[in-house]
Amino acid sequence: MRLSVLVLPDRHPTGTFLAEVAEAERAGVHTVWTYDHLTWPLLHDQPWYGCVPLLAAAAATTTRVRLGVQVATPNYRHPVPFAKELMTLDQLSGGRIEVGLGAGTEGPDAAVLGDRPRTPRERMDRFAEWLGLLDTLLREPITTVHGERYTAVDAHQLPGCVQTPRVPFTVAGTGPRSLALAARYGQAWVTYGPYGPEVGPDEWFPALEKQSRRLSEAGGTSRRIAQFGVEVRWPFESADRYADTVGRLAELGFDEVSVHWPRPDGRGVPSGAMGFVLAAHGL
Repeated sequence: MRLSVLVLPDRHPTGTFLAEVAEAERAGVHTVWTYDHLTWPLLHDQPWYGCVPLLAAAAATTTRVRLGVQVATPNYRHPVPFAKELMTLDQLSGGRIEVGLGAGTEGPDAAVLGDRPRTPRERMDRFAEWLGLLDTLLREPITTVHGERYTAVDAHQLPGCVQTPRVPFTVAGTGPRSLALAARYGQAWVTYGPYGPEVGPDEWFPALEKQSRRLSEAGGTSRRIAQFGVEVRWPFESADRYADTVGRLAELGFDEVSVHWPRPDGRGVPSGAMGFVLAAHGL
């Protein structure tokens, strides 16, 4: 069972962020993810840096650990410039980039450009077109597509990604259409399960089992990542509790666990628990 971590982009870019990424690399984690948002409600009106520049800096200062965007959405990303950024990150890192993708929700990222609110169906329609074009742009050297919402005219993607046929996609979402897109485009799928600090294991595990089963029914065979929210505490109450959690996730078909790197504000994995978390994954 692989272990990946999230380092939030509120950490100072040339100081704390890069130091924590380096520490995670030394610990042997599989991927260091960071969030692709413009703001985040839990850290409202506090420093928050851009995902792509942070990962570019991390790519230049690490050698082994994979680096991931999580989760980019059509809320403010256009496929053409975003594909160019992802290709460049893959070149900078020597082929170590992962990209998480989702439909996005209503909130600050959706409102910042002045767009009107969208229904869930409209968001999924937009995501399907956005994801399909991003896939094409990252696979092909030159792309021309005239879509309903997105157009690319003679869009050059040279020299292309280091990884072939493109950087791997990790698709987020638990509804039928999201799972179908994950099965079609994803090399991995990520879920929080039911989200919230009040959600306990009796609710969390059955929900993940149901979601994972639906992905299989949709034809998905990709890597499956279970992610703990930044304020979830119960898996880290003891080494035995965490080991049991990892074992149950493996039985449900998950290949990877993603946790938030310990933080000075107390969110994420409690600092005293990181040792047994690493040990449970053989690190």
